[in-house]
Amino acid sequence: MPSDTPVWFITGAGTGFGQAIAREALSRGHKVIATGRKPHTLVELESAGAKTQQFDVNAPSEVVEEKIKEAVGFYGRITHLINAAGYVLEGAIEETSDKEIYDSLNTNVIGAIRVTRAVTPYMRAQGYGFIAIFGSYFSWVGQAGCGMYNTTKWACSGLSEGLTQELKAFGITVTCVEPGGFRTAFLNKGKRITPEKSMKDVYEGTPAYEYMRMMDLDDNQQLGDVAKGATVIVDVLTQTGVAKDKPVPLRVVLGSDCVEGIRRKCRETLALLDEWEDVFVSTDIKA
Repeated sequence: MPSDTPVWFITGAGTGFGQAIAREALSRGHKVIATGRKPHTLVELESAGAKTQQFDVNAPSEVVEEKIKEAVGFYGRITHLINAAGYVLEGAIEETSDKEIYDSLNTNVIGAIRVTRAVTPYMRAQGYGFIAIFGSYFSWVGQAGCGMYNTTKWACSGLSEGLTQELKAFGITVTCVEPGGFRTAFLNKGKRITPEKSMKDVYEGTPAYEYMRMMDLDDNQQLGDVAKGATVIVDVLTQTGVAKDKPVPLRVVLGSDCVEGIRRKCRETLALLDEWEDVFVSTDIKA
């Protein structure tokens, strides 16, 4: 990576991982452009030295492109892009409306695509760059009551893998950050979005509603320390600290719960293939 001071463009910087990454980067003397929908959530970062932008990843592509152009003008480049904007749409799939589904996909997936698409030409022109897209434990583990969130996070995982292959020829590295449970405001009441159409009479006592109740209990009891997570992310994306001289991995898996969840899913998937392989491969055309 060139020795120039890193310049970070961070979506969803008003809270959670986006905010923590911005703080960590600033503490290292890096340049930060912190963005969010609500300017008041960025005041602390601005006081710490960040440039700030009111920025909505759901805005039309031409608006996003203008915002990125303005951001590049601050320091002449963007070296690190963090796509951290997102939220949980909880509830049973049957409860969700078309608009709620689209809004979730728009923020968590399409928004990341819009921003990445707008930043890519600048990184390609400078010959390098680092892009992180936030996935999750739920990129791997399907869960009743979180089916729409699973959908968006699995999409982010696939998006990251596809972009990795597309952009490496231009010196651009892409990774998917996949945290387990961390003590952010992510699960706070009012942060999770619940469908307007409640089917509590149908789903009460089923896994969907039981897991929603468990999220209430887990709020602020998660294993992960977001400051430690941010330190690892910045180390990995700058190839310093605990990641000194290491290539950026395809996935940055954070937290023992996420590591174990992925291991378990891999074991279950391999067991399924072993059990069903004869049936699955019987569809091949015989030579």
